[in-house]
Amino acid sequence: MSSKNTILAALKANQPDLLPLPSLNLPLADNGTPTVEEIVEKFKTTAVTIGGRVFEVSDFDEIKKILAAQFIPPARIISSFTELSEIAETDISQENPHLLADVELAILQAEMGVAENAALWVPEGNMMQRAVPFICQHLALVVRKQNIVGNMHQAYALLGNNNTGFGAFIAGPSKTADIEQSLVLGAHGPRSLTVFIWA
Repeated sequence: MSSKNTILAALKANQPDLLPLPSLNLPLADNGTPTVEEIVEKFKTTAVTIGGRVFEVSDFDEIKKILAAQFIPPARIISSFTELSEIAETDISQENPHLLADVELAILQAEMGVAENAALWVPEGNMMQRAVPFICQHLALVVRKQNIVGNMHQAYALLGNNNTGFGAFIAGPSKTADIEQSLVLGAHGPRSLTVFIWA
């Protein structure tokens, strides 16, 4: 018997027993159901820990005020919200994606947030164009407070088998520490992520 066959036979003989997959029908919280406020607080803590910034807002005027302090014209700003047309381009759906390379800030709607990892679900329909959340220098996502869930099990249960097409869970700014184990923000996408939680 060759060395290869000996190794493969040893691996086959020492396989661990198969375990059943966990049931998603079990309660998702061991200590009871958390309140909306607790879920939102967990989301905010996690988002800040991974390099994002979070603001709770009640209307678009607050969003405009916060962004106006950071992004000064002629910075190119685009948004899927027509309510922000004073400060952003809101119709780029027919634009050549290659012309989006100069977008400084994109403001998009997230359909759902996940407290355990601060991920935000952005389906293609909310992206204006697929490249937008990845090509912009800075990204701002707006999510409804009641659309933040505790964990990814709940998120996938809500998404179910809906055929939303392309979409992405986005958490924090783009980052890598591959080179010399030094953390670099904006390596493969936005350099910053701002989340607006809308009550």
